[in-house]
Amino acid sequence: MVTTYQSRTMAIPEIHPEHKEYWDAAAEGTLLIKQCNSCGEYHYYPRALCPYCMSDKTTWIEAKGTGSIYTYSVMRRGVPYAIAFVELDEGPKMMTNIVDCDLDTVHINQRVKVVFKQSGDQDNVGPFVACFTPVERV
Repeated sequence: MVTTYQSRTMAIPEIHPEHKEYWDAAAEGTLLIKQCNSCGEYHYYPRALCPYCMSDKTTWIEAKGTGSIYTYSVMRRGVPYAIAFVELDEGPKMMTNIVDCDLDTVHINQRVKVVFKQSGDQDNVGPFVACFTPVERV
């Protein structure tokens, strides 16, 4: 059985001023995460305070944009899609969609890379959202 990814309308995320740099970078095809200047830990979802040491000294950094699938689920009712937690090479896990592949071949520990998909629809366009697709094997 082949369950091919099909483009679907993604919900438009709520945008907050403190995340403007993140969304601007996403529009340019760059994934940003936060790093704490006090303890050195990386974190995602970006927030003002480090979730590890509560320091307010955090910096946006450009992530490699690669990682591996930690866990996932394929939804087959209606337009098929896969939702997953991807563990970034920097360490944080982020909830995301797996796109542009045969969803039946998705598996735990599969290497993936970031791609950005437009949220919303033709009548109400939103920001680009970070999704992931399997890394091609050569």
